[in-house]
Amino acid sequence: MAEIQTVTGPIDTSALGRVLMHEHVVVLNPEIQENWPGRWEDGRWEEEPGIEDAARKLAAVKAAGFDTLVDVSVLPMGRNLPRIAEISRRSGLNVVAATGLYAFDTVPTQLNSLPRLSDEDPLTDLFVADLEDGTPGTGIRSAIIKCATDAPGITEGTERILRASARAHRRTGAPLTTHSKPAARGGLEQQRIFADEGVDLERVIIGHSGDSNDVEYLEALIAAGSYLGMDRFGLEYISPFEDRVAIVAELCARGHAERMVLSHDTFAFNDWFSQQTMRERSTWHYLHIAQDVLPALRERGVTEAQLDAMLVENPRRIFEHVAPY
Repeated sequence: MAEIQTVTGPIDTSALGRVLMHEHVVVLNPEIQENWPGRWEDGRWEEEPGIEDAARKLAAVKAAGFDTLVDVSVLPMGRNLPRIAEISRRSGLNVVAATGLYAFDTVPTQLNSLPRLSDEDPLTDLFVADLEDGTPGTGIRSAIIKCATDAPGITEGTERILRASARAHRRTGAPLTTHSKPAARGGLEQQRIFADEGVDLERVIIGHSGDSNDVEYLEALIAAGSYLGMDRFGLEYISPFEDRVAIVAELCARGHAERMVLSHDTFAFNDWFSQQTMRERSTWHYLHIAQDVLPALRERGVTEAQLDAMLVENPRRIFEHVAPY
């Protein structure tokens, strides 16, 4: 087996167990917290109570039969790896951190002044340093690269980020995971740029693919080699529960269980949303897959071997296949 970095240190990939491949732990906007803490009725982050609450929620994930959570919170989402490491230690759940940049249009202005350390885009150097050396002052190394496109499509800024991410991937071997817009078939655009950069598309997860029921589109992503992130279970205003379950079951029936991973894209704390919003999205929590999705998939004929492929074997394979090229 290979070794993978978690926020509390390296582990063997055999210890990953069941994995939620696209989640968040704590998402904060520090400037909002400082300047507009009362925008939601209970939206202020308090460090110790917040850490304890997050640890309790992650411990419940562990008790539900999962062993690892991949936290894809990257810049500028309030990423704080020592905080996540403490939450991981208290909960007993492995947490894998991501590096990267989450933007739908332009690169944030403050990142345009990064020093150039090599012939690469400074963004590439930033991502590589997170993966190889760890985030400065923490010793905590990331193990996956996150990038995004959405409704604006491939803009000058997002193309730069995707290409920087692809080059960091090739230098380090770390897998790539994305935020995409399936309604615009955005995963195909991402694959095009990655392929142009020489990326082996088998080392890419096209995120939020479960928002779509377009089998032709999803099978095109698979045919190019990538994994599908069926990773927004609980976000029913985008795609309802029945549709999300049905498309996973259909793809399993077509022999594609080896090309999907499952998750929720939810969080322990996120100051982007009011508590009223979260009450309305009552299934959007870490336990939804364990409590609701897996039984529903079994009822639709998905086998235990296929569930293990999506939750255990595929994540392990994604993280074991790590070598620069």
